Amino acid sequence: MSDFYTITIEGPGKNALGTPVMESVVRQAREAAGRPILVVGAGDAFSAGLNLKEVASLDVAGMTRYLALLDDMIDALFYHDAPMVACVNGHAIAGGCVIALCADVRIATADAKVRIGLNEVALGLEFPPKILKLAQRRVAPRSLERVLLEAGLHEPRRALELGLVDEVVTDPRPRAEAVLATMAAHPPEIFAATKRTLRRGMVDLTDADRRYFRDEVLGRWTAPAVREKVLAALRR
Repeated sequence: MSDFYTITIEGPGKNALGTPVMESVVRQAREAAGRPILVVGAGDAFSAGLNLKEVASLDVAGMTRYLALLDDMIDALFYHDAPMVACVNGHAIAGGCVIALCADVRIATADAKVRIGLNEVALGLEFPPKILKLAQRRVAPRSLERVLLEAGLHEPRRALELGLVDEVVTDPRPRAEAVLATMAAHPPEIFAATKRTLRRGMVDLTDADRRYFRDEVLGRWTAPAVREKVLAALRR
């Protein structure tokens, strides 16, 4: 199919989600303007997750802006009306896995060296409310607590068993495009209406969520002990 929009996650550190990269993803999602979207990572990675150098450098005000942008990115992808397929062509770790979970369907490479998962707890980072809501709604219930609390990074076939991806194939790009074409062939207004109904409010934040984020989560993300743990992960 030709009438689809490709969002390419592209940046240093295996497409790590620094502010410019997330701003680019949000911009591209808005430019898609109701067209079907294929999401893919530049090079040999989907996204290796949040830019930990940036995370370790932020004070409370900076972290507030950074995590608000992460929320905006989730909303722009998860609530996109038209079909969206993630071509998980390489590592999809933490924030990279979050992007994949926003898609309707996730097609992953079979490369056993690739790692997919939500390892925030292992880094000492509490899930912000919107990411936690997304995981609760997109990860299979039987696997949810293991995925979040074990905080493992899984090879693609294990990620398939856990429900983090939907298919594993040797060459994910053609298969992802084929799945996107199938969904895009449906009447677009009916597809959009059905998707809106299914997802309405799913990752919206309540006032209580916002208070908890302000009073609890922000302090934990900017705590010296967490910053040191993040820096230690970078050194590894």
